Amino acid sequence: MNVLKPHLRTTIETLLASGTSQHEIARRTGVARKTIRRYYRALAANSPGVATGSEPATGQTPPPRPPGIPPGSAVAAPSAIASSACEPHRAWIEAQVQLGRNAVSLYQELVDTQGFAHRYNSVKRFVATLRARAPERFDVLEFLPGEEAQVDYGQGALTLVRPGGKYQRPLLFVMTLKYSGKSFRTTVWKTDQEIWAQLHEQAFHALGGCVEYVVLDNLREGVIRPDLYEPTLNPVYAALLAHYGVVADPCRVRDPNRKGTVESAIQHTQGALTGKRFETIEAQNAWLVQWEERWAAPRIHGRKKRQVLELYREELPHLRPLPATRFRFFKQESRTVDDSGLIQVGASYYAALPAAPLSVVTVRLYAQELEILDRTGQVVRRHEKAQRKGSFHLEASDRLFNPSRETARLLSKAQQIGPQTAAFAQALLARLGRPGQRALYGLTNLTRTHPRADVEAVCARLLAAECYSYAAVKRALDRVAATRTLAAAARAPALCQSDAVIRPIADYQAFWDTHTPVLPSLTQDTPHAHVDP
Repeated sequence: MNVLKPHLRTTIETLLASGTSQHEIARRTGVARKTIRRYYRALAANSPGVATGSEPATGQTPPPRPPGIPPGSAVAAPSAIASSACEPHRAWIEAQVQLGRNAVSLYQELVDTQGFAHRYNSVKRFVATLRARAPERFDVLEFLPGEEAQVDYGQGALTLVRPGGKYQRPLLFVMTLKYSGKSFRTTVWKTDQEIWAQLHEQAFHALGGCVEYVVLDNLREGVIRPDLYEPTLNPVYAALLAHYGVVADPCRVRDPNRKGTVESAIQHTQGALTGKRFETIEAQNAWLVQWEERWAAPRIHGRKKRQVLELYREELPHLRPLPATRFRFFKQESRTVDDSGLIQVGASYYAALPAAPLSVVTVRLYAQELEILDRTGQVVRRHEKAQRKGSFHLEASDRLFNPSRETARLLSKAQQIGPQTAAFAQALLARLGRPGQRALYGLTNLTRTHPRADVEAVCARLLAAECYSYAAVKRALDRVAATRTLAAAARAPALCQSDAVIRPIADYQAFWDTHTPVLPSLTQDTPHAHVDP
């Protein structure tokens, strides 16, 4: 029995003698209920009102009474102290608790309507016992070999962050095969979407194959938006699982029991790491590998009663083979296409066409290149990463229309008209410079209204005369066209009133008289409608 100070012991014995409950005594004195209970038992054993054996021998001096208990008084029986003051109102309280009412409102109504004279704590304890639920049952989840793996983070052992620094606990990553219980364990200082995916790849290669499903918690490294029906995965993680042919199966929110196998594996690992310290995180990872091979894998599985290593050898042929190449990790970002068809990534610019200007595209950044994806997730462009800031490269097909970049096209168009026109265009551009491109537009468009041969002939004459002017070419072509029109008019026959091929005018008059209907004369009698005056 704990030895209390005299004043506390006297207080406890006095309260016990007065019938005060042990809860109330503990609240008033601050003494643990276990200690109060021991004092009560000792007090009840020394009380003459409690029969503990045969009657004392005649002339034997009885033991002294505890102070504070009057002679002839009896100590309350244990059942009286243990019973709740709310017991007479049990039926009413149970009905109210089922309606969802709390202990405070029940206590207030008991005091107001039923004359309840005890404390609120009695009602609170009584309601707590009514709300105690039966233990929850869980099913035993069984899966085929190679069907499922479970992953989660825990805390590793204390590790020195840097020389001369302090010790901290790194993150402990564990992937456990559901069928065999074989685990991959490693520690990292920090985590993000890419590191989470990298740890999965390390685990697949360490275990020698891939499973069909991987069960994970709703941590943000793996699940961006938790949802009961269709959760959204981290894009890097989703691409890695697609590369290895694995399907993610996130747990329901606040339902960690779905991945109890890896939870047990983490507790098992942390139990082995308890009390250990490592100077580097590499030393801790090396210790985890050695511990897995020496102790964890050869152990007997607690429920299956078989060696984990034996179960793993049985499961290994059922794991999916690893792909021929490793996954290319990337970082995914969003960018808006500007009005020139470019996006800015890392202070450099890249062509995003055929993505529309001002549209939002997805960019995947790899080690040496980047990919641009549209809204459907299809890759529309690939570019090598720029080596300096502010640089950009646009193909001719990526450039929007700009007259200052049309020189080569216009000269090529002039070449198609003829060699004289091409030479005249070169001379025109050399004389006028960049503004001469406007004249080149007019020169190459003359073939819309004039024959190519005429344009070629006029350019040849003006080249010989060293007259480099678009207006001169246009005037010369207009004169050629006017001359040709006059010549054609001169060759046309003159108009005449009579000819062998022209019918006489009398034939047309006879045809008209024969086929025109006779109209009634206005002077003939015609019926009129009667009009009332």
